[in-house]
Amino acid sequence: MRDPIARLCHVSGRVQGVFFRASTRQRAIELGVTGHARNLADGRVEVLAVGPPDAVQALCDWLWQGPPSAHVTRVDAEAVPLEQLGPLPTEFRKG
Repeated sequence: MRDPIARLCHVSGRVQGVFFRASTRQRAIELGVTGHARNLADGRVEVLAVGPPDAVQALCDWLWQGPPSAHVTRVDAEAVPLEQLGPLPTEFRKG
């Protein structure tokens, strides 16, 4: 198994109130990715994805689609050094 990576994504568009966080959590669990999805005050959703590189990339790619009622206009993703996270997440939470 390859060493895990982490990406912090900010998803813009119609992404709050459309089950985006719950759908992201379900997709992350299917892919074996840990982290979180949470609403931000500015209307975006923040997603932290930690796991095998291919799985993290698959989740980041999926964020452009989201659930059927979402309308994603932008996904900004940045690499996060694992040492900045402290203890790595052991599950995917929606907050």
